[in-house]
Amino acid sequence: MTDAGTNARDAVSSGRTLAEFTTLRVGGPADELVEAKSPSEALEALRERENSLVLAGGSNLVIGDGGFAGRVVRLVDGAFEPLGGGRVRVDAGREWDSFVRWTVDNGLSGIEALSGIPGSAGATPIQNVGAYGQEVAETIESVRVWDRETDEVRTMSGAECGFSYRHSVFKHNQRHFVMDVTFRLEETPLSQPVRYAELAKRLGVSVGDRAESADVRRTVLELRRGKGMVLDPDDRDTWSAGSFFTNPVVSERTFARIAETLGEEPVNWAVREGVKLSAAWLIGRAGFPKGFRLGEAGLSTKHVLALTNRGDATAADVLALARHISDMVFLEAGVKLRPEPVFVGVRW
Repeated sequence: MTDAGTNARDAVSSGRTLAEFTTLRVGGPADELVEAKSPSEALEALRERENSLVLAGGSNLVIGDGGFAGRVVRLVDGAFEPLGGGRVRVDAGREWDSFVRWTVDNGLSGIEALSGIPGSAGATPIQNVGAYGQEVAETIESVRVWDRETDEVRTMSGAECGFSYRHSVFKHNQRHFVMDVTFRLEETPLSQPVRYAELAKRLGVSVGDRAESADVRRTVLELRRGKGMVLDPDDRDTWSAGSFFTNPVVSERTFARIAETLGEEPVNWAVREGVKLSAAWLIGRAGFPKGFRLGEAGLSTKHVLALTNRGDATAADVLALARHISDMVFLEAGVKLRPEPVFVGVRW
């Protein structure tokens, strides 16, 4: 580990920055950069230095222009192990979409609609990653973590993870390092019931029906590519942190007030907690079209929820655009948009 850390320090001091390792391509340097090919290697590196940060796919992350004044441990690989009965344990550093592809190819159902999401498997419980009617909270059985406060490795059940919409007990704090995740999937070539209307329409099924998981995966990838949400180094629309804002969830009373203020009902979905509003619709209603730019940062030309780096943007540029959009939505509709990515070295 010493050699790896030394090599990484040399690379950072010669001009490499953490922007290289995030999909948004912003972020300053770290004091040290150590690469780990397994959870045990990562844990060793984290224990060696108190001020440390774990970085994997970098897909849901905004790192400040000042970088990170400590050791960054970058997960560069990861294995997975079938446990039987549809259960699979996957290392945190495993590239997420390769894992999803494997589950579909091997007749395991439950995460097929999460195809094409960039990043690592270890990031999925932190964010409670979700898309097209699925979220990982539905299939995560347990998460093995290292607790920085107690210096203990322990396994947390799905219930202990405190999952909610795009949130968990792991988000917005550095207490836990996610080492691996155990998923419980269904042994069937059929998908889980399709809940997302756009996906069901493209598949030619009714909402609530099942389809072949392989067909669901293929269709989701097509939909994501059409929205610039599948990584492509030649497509600046994919130089993003994914959807930058979560869809606000409000009470029925607040929803009625917003509709009265706007003179029309926002695009919405009924959820257990109340009414979920379309952040994309609110952004458009506030006057922001696809492709809107503020300096070197701009909205995707395909999808207004994605804030993109058009080539030379800094973290400050991206945050300036995000705050401008959030402020204008609040002025227009009285709704506060909340950011979805994790921030390091910056504040919202």
